[in-house]
Amino acid sequence: MNIGLYFGSFNPVHIGHLIIAEYVATHTEMQQVWFVVSPQNPLKKQSSLLNEYDRLHFVNIAVENNEKLRASDIEFKLAKPSYTVTTIAYLKEKYPRYCFSIIIGSDSFLNLANWYNYEVLISVVDFIVYERPGFPVDEQRVDHRIRYRLLRDTPVLHISATYIRDCIREKKSVRYLVHDKVLDEIEKSGYYL
Repeated sequence: MNIGLYFGSFNPVHIGHLIIAEYVATHTEMQQVWFVVSPQNPLKKQSSLLNEYDRLHFVNIAVENNEKLRASDIEFKLAKPSYTVTTIAYLKEKYPRYCFSIIIGSDSFLNLANWYNYEVLISVVDFIVYERPGFPVDEQRVDHRIRYRLLRDTPVLHISATYIRDCIREKKSVRYLVHDKVLDEIEKSGYYL
């Protein structure tokens, strides 16, 4: 089975994440897309993150009626902070018959050389790269060892989880930016205020 791994804090998961995942699930050979919720991203402050189980719950309710998308807590079982290369090794051992690819924005893709154990990572996994505005991929300059597929027509929204959290703190509407059930949970529990 071909699985696209979409890593992130998902703090909270928003409609932009869902659109990208759905696009990859329906426009590539990926049979499923797993949202890999990172309990602690090494590049982000832990204090700015909502509890990982709450973030996982948000993803679960956002994808609950879509059999091509699913939430994954695989990094909850691994050492923190979470490094992608470690997660890939664990997944390959746990699911030896699955073929994994990492779904990544062109902004992060252009920064891959700075990732922990970059050389190992690019030798064991393929990448599905969606282009983000302002971060064009010059295929002539990409490390020839990286196996990747560039998606130039992925619908990308100019929204971020940071923007959503800021709006919530400022008591501004985030309707249509997050799944309705996620919004209900955020409002009911008073998250991000």
